[in-house]
Amino acid sequence: MRDIFLLAVLPFLIYAIFQRPFIGLGLWVWTALFNPNGWVYGVATSIRYNLLFAGLTIGVYLISKKKEKLQLGSIGGLIILFFVWTTLSTIFGLAKPEIAWDIWSRMAKIIALFIFILLIMKKKLHIDFFLWCLIFSVGFYAAVEGLKYIASGGGHHIEGMAGHVLGDRNELSIAMAMLLPICFYLLGEFGKKSWILKVGFIGLIILLVTAIIGTNSRGGMVALAAVGGYLFIKSKRKLLFALLFVCAGSAMVGLIPAEWFDRMDTISQANGDASFIGRVIAWKLSFILASQHPLLGGGFKALESFPVWSALSQDFSQYPFFYTGTAVPNPYLPRAAHSIYFQVLGDHGFVGLFIFLTILILSFFKAGAIAKKVRYAHGPEWLISLATMLRLSIFTYAVGGAALSFAYFDMIYAIFAIVIVLEYKFLPEIIKSQENQVHNLSSL
Repeated sequence: MRDIFLLAVLPFLIYAIFQRPFIGLGLWVWTALFNPNGWVYGVATSIRYNLLFAGLTIGVYLISKKKEKLQLGSIGGLIILFFVWTTLSTIFGLAKPEIAWDIWSRMAKIIALFIFILLIMKKKLHIDFFLWCLIFSVGFYAAVEGLKYIASGGGHHIEGMAGHVLGDRNELSIAMAMLLPICFYLLGEFGKKSWILKVGFIGLIILLVTAIIGTNSRGGMVALAAVGGYLFIKSKRKLLFALLFVCAGSAMVGLIPAEWFDRMDTISQANGDASFIGRVIAWKLSFILASQHPLLGGGFKALESFPVWSALSQDFSQYPFFYTGTAVPNPYLPRAAHSIYFQVLGDHGFVGLFIFLTILILSFFKAGAIAKKVRYAHGPEWLISLATMLRLSIFTYAVGGAALSFAYFDMIYAIFAIVIVLEYKFLPEIIKSQENQVHNLSSL
């Protein structure tokens, strides 16, 4: 039935892309994060939907008569520079070429999506549709898994789809936490127009929180705490917010098994947690790798290469900058960096990490600056809300990714692109409108 439905709507989706390229953008990111192939079983599995929608979107844009000027800005320029740097680190990398170039090709697809968001997005409708596609990808999966978790009384273990970009439960939990601010934006926009949508978004937010808890991911809980703390600080109704949090928390306690509390308790007992110490060991080896190759690092997945991990393990005691107690790395068992920051550091050196950090920091402050400028210019509330929620998503990613190898994720680069679109396609019109109003008043 799923195959029949997907194949039946596919011609209509293709037709829609030819009519409106922004629909292709949404379907591009939807297939990247939802993985429709994993939901079908028959003939529909043979189609590469992400490649199809991405190719059609690019092709339709290229043959269109009206083309937008590419405006990268400082953030976009840094992202292109980062991609160039990752290309150099791949060329001169230490990992197996077939593995490194496979990751590079994924990164290239992410950059392609980033660029075409900048080229195609120019209206509020385009942004809203794109965000709705995020809801129907990560949000849909979270809703299904959250309902299973509730129905099982907390017994269902939530995992990502095998072989998918969000296959790891920790990465899935971060993506769901990043989606929460977007849900709040869409709730504010569409919830006031329809009580059905309002109830639906409130339910989705509850299911997202439930699903994050159900992943048993400590990184996900840290990201969730970041979202909650940020919203509480910014909220004008802190007492009501705190009351809702207590009520929701009390309702969830009955669902959460004792094992979950035991696992979360290890966050406050990091020194005695073997998993955490293992991460610190990986961070230290990433630092050693970057110290030995400061400019370009080791390339994609270099740390997880057995020869590289084994060689770095021999130099472990020569770098006393990270405390690991008596723990030492197993030279025969390579591990991932378990941090977006140490992942980039080991993969692309200190220069690569500097570029990556600058992108994160600049995007965070740019989004905040956009919200302030729009508020000062008495611009639309939706734009203030969107910029603020995008800023929160970036913050959530930066906090949650500190203990997770998740530096090359489609969704965060899409958010960077939307921030640039707001800065160069929406903000100038608002400022110009304000200047015209001032000019008209002064001429009276």
